Amino acid sequence: MLKEIVLPEVSDNVDSGDVVKVLVKAGDAVKADQPLIELETDKASFEVPSTDSGVITEVCVQQGEKIKIGQVIVKLETESSPDIKTESAQKTPPVEAVIPDNTAPKTVQEKTPEETKPVNIDAPIIGEHKELPGSNAPASPSVRRLARELGADITRVKGTGTSGRITEEDVKRHVKEVMSGVSATPSAGIVQKPLPDFRKWGEVRIEPMNKVRMITAESMSYAWTTVPMVTQFDKADITALEEFRKKYGSEVEKEGGRLTVTSILTAVVALALREFPQFNTSIDLARREIIFKEYCNIGIAVDTDRGLLVPVVKNADKKSITELSVEISVLAEKCRSKKIMPEEMDGGNFTISNLGGIGGTAFTPIVYSPQVAIIGVSRSSWEPVYNGGSFIPKLLLPLSLTYDHRIIDGADAARFLRWVCDALENPLRIFL
Repeated sequence: MLKEIVLPEVSDNVDSGDVVKVLVKAGDAVKADQPLIELETDKASFEVPSTDSGVITEVCVQQGEKIKIGQVIVKLETESSPDIKTESAQKTPPVEAVIPDNTAPKTVQEKTPEETKPVNIDAPIIGEHKELPGSNAPASPSVRRLARELGADITRVKGTGTSGRITEEDVKRHVKEVMSGVSATPSAGIVQKPLPDFRKWGEVRIEPMNKVRMITAESMSYAWTTVPMVTQFDKADITALEEFRKKYGSEVEKEGGRLTVTSILTAVVALALREFPQFNTSIDLARREIIFKEYCNIGIAVDTDRGLLVPVVKNADKKSITELSVEISVLAEKCRSKKIMPEEMDGGNFTISNLGGIGGTAFTPIVYSPQVAIIGVSRSSWEPVYNGGSFIPKLLLPLSLTYDHRIIDGADAARFLRWVCDALENPLRIFL
């Protein structure tokens, strides 16, 4: 029986992706759940598996191609069909196409007639923003698609529909305003100055940005130009915490996780967000509203060979340290092995970025909009601490809290970070 394997719906607000690699070829025998292609979307890079077992009769996509939800990836003669010959059912190792990464954005000339829109490309650039992860913009998939095709950031479009819903006319009007220079939206009309010809001074090598780097650049630029950020610094005495980790680390390893500073800090931050609810919010300036979230999803920054990815631990406040340790280990491995799914990177309320394993004494992380705070962790070190009579060695952990000053005052930030430090200095407090 001939069956078409199509690209399934992978996440809300994701309707297409770029084929990074084709992992099979015609004649290959595949099993259910065996990866067919590696796909990269605006939110993640992951492998798309086959839904059935059988022999591939035709591969319908190629590396570098942009495909949409419902598009046929391969045609498969399923194993239940009498037409399958025994000799063709032998498993052939997946073949990786050796073609350079081709994830650079298309120019208008490269787009198909259906994708091309009557936009003056010589006008001030709107920013070519894809929709930012975690956006709360109320709009249908078709309206979001139109915004992407026109190069508009839908989070900046003011909706005039029912309950503020964004319509196609809202998107078109926003584009006209930006291109005519009348939009007051922050950074909407920013254009990068032309670069000099660097070849005048020596040899250069040019590589296209991969999708992860493109999205990181866009989201960080958006956050930097729209969020007034301040960073608060403090140090936590984790001498007792290290003893706690060494004592109970083996028990967590038996469950498949690692008892790390990150997993313990995740539990602490989850408790801190209850104590300081303004850190678990988002701001809607267009409606002059503050959105308080009654759930606690914490993003964990993971360093990969493709760039920084931020998987999200859902409902962190309802999980034990052991459960958090196991889940963080699983999510980090998925990121590095390109198996993380878009929905596993959505919905974060607060982010933790730990660079302690690499080095450094402090850094100022950028808030991941529409969140309002992020905590950075640097390398711990032994320092002499005066106890009133003498200096004793203490293991101190530098922490950096960057926050959105529109909703969080400096005094509250200092209290939040000191609360976190106190909890780390008294590990048993996590269980109370």
